[in-house]
Amino acid sequence: MHLFFSVGEPSGDQHTAHLIQEIRNRVPQAHFSAFGGPEMQAAGCRLEVRLTDYAVMGIFNVLPLIFKFIGLIRQVGAYLESERPDAVILVDFPGFNWWVAKKAKSIGIPVFYYLPPQLWAWAPWRIRRVRKNVDYILSGLKFEKQWYEARGVNVDYIGHPFFDEVISKPLDQELLEELSDSEKKIVGILPGSRTSEVTKNFPVMLRIVRQLSQKFPNAVFPVACYKAAHLELCKKIIEQQEATGLPIKLYLKKTSEIIESAQCCLMVSGSVSLELLARKTPAVVIYRSHWGMYFLAHLLITCKYMSLPNLIADRELMPEFPSVGSPKKDIAKINTIMSDWLCTPLSLERARNKLSSLYDETVISGASAQAAETILNHIQSEPQQKAVA
Repeated sequence: MHLFFSVGEPSGDQHTAHLIQEIRNRVPQAHFSAFGGPEMQAAGCRLEVRLTDYAVMGIFNVLPLIFKFIGLIRQVGAYLESERPDAVILVDFPGFNWWVAKKAKSIGIPVFYYLPPQLWAWAPWRIRRVRKNVDYILSGLKFEKQWYEARGVNVDYIGHPFFDEVISKPLDQELLEELSDSEKKIVGILPGSRTSEVTKNFPVMLRIVRQLSQKFPNAVFPVACYKAAHLELCKKIIEQQEATGLPIKLYLKKTSEIIESAQCCLMVSGSVSLELLARKTPAVVIYRSHWGMYFLAHLLITCKYMSLPNLIADRELMPEFPSVGSPKKDIAKINTIMSDWLCTPLSLERARNKLSSLYDETVISGASAQAAETILNHIQSEPQQKAVA
């Protein structure tokens, strides 16, 4: 059995690595190849292209890479033609993966979309592409399953692998002890997993840190850097803003430990919000963009929330601030919210309890295992379905 994956986001790379392990547990002779990321490669998947190196958000960031993506689309098409895998499994990265789905479908390869793009939020009209080019949706969100079913799409609800990964991931106990000083207030800073996110958001985050540190002299602000390049970028921004005296320390690949230790976090919108939900850590969400992207989002996005916990709950459990232009007003509002959490234990506990209630209501375990079972069952029944057709 040969399975091909197309995965463009760092978080998808992590989820897919776990999925590969679960499939191999069931089919030891399975062969895996991908346009994907390093964690998939470490799990035994042959990487044809390191697609996660091209993870960008928004049309204005994609445009400079357009010719590169055209070349990658041609490359993946040629690969599918020559190798003819038993199935193509797409994860996130819709702008690219729509083309992969179209090519695979055109040559008769079954197409799965694992943790599909949030069409219900920003592009519901693209459901036509799903119906035409995707055979099976594997959904991590219960309400998302209902949305796809109502539109005539084959969909299985398998739960979200983020929650299993949180439960099973071993934490750095030395760092937890370092951050567990009872005399300190720990405010985690999560500047995003993309370089563009760090560049846009971390300078504003530093301004918030400066104000909070003046108000709370016993507060410390560990920063979770996703890549070594991001850590160096954060250092540079700190120097540019003359913020070296702030109680900030940069950590590489210690996001989980920082979230676990923090009383609360300031985060860039992204899938890491699910880990905050799993660890019941209150957070304020910020996402900086330029005016063009801001107006485009207002035209296209049909839901009222950015973060997944808020979308799941259909209410604002995590205060959100999509920010454009001068951030002064947003900084003031964020400062007020986080100051309230830090000086009023009851307020922070209420925020934590809301996350805990949502977790208990919505989370199911075993997502990666369930996804593996579902994919294998569909692949095994596929020849029979074709014969019937």
